[in-house]
Amino acid sequence: MARMILIGGGELKTQETLKIDAYIAGLAKAHAGERRPCMLFIPTASHDCMPYYNTFHKVYTGVFGLKTDVALTVGREIDPEKMKKKFGEADLIYVGGGNTVFMLESWKATGLLSYIGEAYGRGVPLAGLSAGAICWFEEMYTDSVVEGEYHMHRGLGWLKGKISPHYNERMLDFDRILLYNRYCAWGVENNAALEIADGEPVRSVSAGGKVWKLDGTSGEKVVKTEF
Repeated sequence: MARMILIGGGELKTQETLKIDAYIAGLAKAHAGERRPCMLFIPTASHDCMPYYNTFHKVYTGVFGLKTDVALTVGREIDPEKMKKKFGEADLIYVGGGNTVFMLESWKATGLLSYIGEAYGRGVPLAGLSAGAICWFEEMYTDSVVEGEYHMHRGLGWLKGKISPHYNERMLDFDRILLYNRYCAWGVENNAALEIADGEPVRSVSAGGKVWKLDGTSGEKVVKTEF
């Protein structure tokens, strides 16, 4: 089963998303079976910020006892064999937040996207926060093109539909766009996650936030927990 856990936002460093992280760690353990699970962190959106990876390691190793590794590509050439080994050993891939558009352009330029796609295709779960949550959709609400100016932007198209992260912070503007264009979309708040299995939503996971299903044709807004 192809599975994604998409987190709208929240501070990993202060463990705001810990209930969601526990759920993600459980998926990694289930994938690993009898082995000690390994989580692969992709920090491209933060320009491969190592303090971000250190925080990830402290949570997933320090709290949950998993091994972690990191895939670094910004400003360097990929060693295909080493990268293949990293992805081959991963029981779950976690994509960090930051600049979504930069991340997608970097993935395509370096070839990292092909490694992600291959792993996902053979059933390795994907998780992501903010940029790492929204990039998979057909369209995403982001300010990654011009900081502070939010617009709909084309994503990878692995998942159908449109999405906004940090929905609790962007609700008024995003709702206005949906109503004007009669779009339907997902709004995922900070400290909330939408789980997708085989391309379909199956549940939300909360560490205090909510997942909203938004209908711009009628103005209907529904909090989703089970699907």
